[in-house]
This record gives sequence, structure tokens and C-alpha cells, in this order.
Amino acid sequence: MSLHVRGRGLPDEQAVEWWIVDERSQDEHGHRGTLSAEPVLDAETVFDGGWILPGLVDAHCHVGLGAAGPVDLDEAITQAATERDVGALLLRDCGSPVDTRSLDHHDDLPRIIRAGRHLARPKRYSRGLAIELKDESGLPDAVAAQARRGDGWVKLVGDWIDRDIGDLAPLWSDDVLTAAIDAAHALGARVTAHVFGEDALPGLVQAGIDCIEHGTGITDDVIDMMVDRGTALVPTLINLENFAGIADGAAKYPAYAAHMRDLYAASRPRFAAAREAGVPIYAGTDAGSMVVHGRIADEVDALKEIGMTATDALGAACWDARQWLGRPVLEHGASADLICFADDPRAGAGALDRPDVVILRGRVFAG
Repeated sequence: MSLHVRGRGLPDEQAVEWWIVDERSQDEHGHRGTLSAEPVLDAETVFDGGWILPGLVDAHCHVGLGAAGPVDLDEAITQAATERDVGALLLRDCGSPVDTRSLDHHDDLPRIIRAGRHLARPKRYSRGLAIELKDESGLPDAVAAQARRGDGWVKLVGDWIDRDIGDLAPLWSDDVLTAAIDAAHALGARVTAHVFGEDALPGLVQAGIDCIEHGTGITDDVIDMMVDRGTALVPTLINLENFAGIADGAAKYPAYAAHMRDLYAASRPRFAAAREAGVPIYAGTDAGSMVVHGRIADEVDALKEIGMTATDALGAACWDARQWLGRPVLEHGASADLICFADDPRAGAGALDRPDVVILRGRVFAG
């Protein structure tokens, strides 16, 4: 059965019309539907009027993680289905100890871009989530291994609490970072890093890192470096709301607790400065640990708080994010992964997280 949708697109607000041709894939993933700009006879119209967008992107989430740590595959499937139902059809999984590659065989679940396992030093990240390297000289080889395991991304832990000093501190020396990032780039992979504080950022950016996650410690000097090098930022704004609770639970380390509160207080102005300077910013929720899945609309709303227009904030979770990740938007021959809204999805989270029609690989799901 071929399908048909008609409405308006974004960001240009022009009329769009697509036909969806149901095909049987020749690869292991089975079912697929592709977009056609050419009319298809006898296609069933499933949406007419309103707004038609590519599937949303959560550019920082963790399918396979829950509040208590790794979850089983059944729960991972539930997490992915939750994302699908709010229209997030492309997920950048920024590090997980759970092997979710079997989910690629589920044609009813979002596509996942994986960054392999987090890479950290011993006792310098959440217990059980990272591969811990006793000797930092092994980082380039570990990065190469994760580049081969992932889907074009590698995830480093850039800073974490150092209990010997009682505050955030970098994990890696600058020369090791440069060698590790060069190793990833040689394999065609990009590198990103978890960073909260200020001190780790200059070394990471100067080493050629492709993206910073969270980035609450960015300063004007770092912003200038990021602009010069094209370094992206995924600020995970809704997860930063947990900083106060993290600080409250760190009474044993008062300097760290105070630092986390200060980072949160300065984060919105710092991110606004990054946006104004031209740092590419994308939407990611950090769902899977302290944030539940299915909240990409809330992250889009939060991006407006740092000065993004409603259209730009939506683009950071949609067409712009897809282009950054090298995935198609709406174009002839592309996979039919799209969402439809009777009301303008830029109106806020209440509208964006309730798509009227979700189409994934050419299959229609209720919004």
C-alpha cells in the first residue's frame, strides 16, 4: 500500500507533498518505505494539511540505560518505542554498556547512531558504564576499538570529580587527546566528550574534538576556539536541572558541590554567548539515566531560553541535526521517516510532543 501526505514544511513554510512507496529491503533490516516526489496512483492519503517534518533527532541519549544503570533489551526496546511515539526517529546514543545492535532489526524502532562505550580513567565516571583505562597511553588504541564498534562516533569522559582534589578535573593530557582524536579521524569517526567544568575544554577543543556534551564550563576563549574549529555543542539543557541535586548529594566534597552550582548558574548566559558567536548547537536530552526517554520537545523549548528562535530550536532537533549527523531529511528516495502535525510544532512542547501522524520506514504509527 502506497501512502500520501500533504502539508507545509519547515523551515521555509512552503507547500510539500510526498508519496511513500512500500518496498521490501534487500538487506537484513526487512521492511522499508521510501519517499517519492512523483505521484503514485491509488496512494492512500494519511495526512492532509498542517505541517510535515523529518523525524526528530535526540542527539544525546542512552538506549539501554535506566536510573539504576544498564537495563535488559526488553526495556531498551520500550525506551526506543517511547522515543518513536513522540516523533524522535533518529537517536544518537552517546555511550552505553548495553549492546543494542539487535534493535536495528526492529523496523518499528528509531534508527540509532552509536558511540560505543564511554572511555574513562579508573573511578572517574559512573560505576559500571565506562571502559576504564589504567594507563592513559592506551587511549588512542581504545578510541580506535570503539570507532570500529560504533556508528561513526566515539565518546570520551573529558572531566569528572577527582576525589583526591575534591573537584572536577580533566582525565587526559593534551598530547594523548590529540593522538586519540587523530586515531578516530583516521578511521572516519568523530569524537565527542562529556565535560562539565572549565579546565578540560581547551585541551579537548585544541586536540580537534568534534563535539562537546553538556559544556557548562565554556568560556569566551573556548567559544572562540570552537567557532574557529567548527566544534559542535549539545548542551543537554533539561539534564542540567539535575545539577542542584548532584551538588546536594556531594556534601563530602564541598568544592565540587559549589562548582556544580556555579556551573549551573552560569550555563544559560554561556550557552547564549556560544549561540551568538556561531557555535553549532544541537538538541539532546541525555535520556536514559537521570532523564526519562521521550522528552525531546522539552529540550527544544529549553533551547529557546538561550536565544534560539522557535524555528532554529526545532531545527536543532530536526533538519539541522540530521544534516550534521549525515542522515537524510525529506528528499526523493530517502527513507520515509517523517512526522505530521495539525498545529504548528513551533508553538511549544505541548504541540511538538504530540505528532498527529508518525511514519517510520513507511509504516504509520499513531501520534
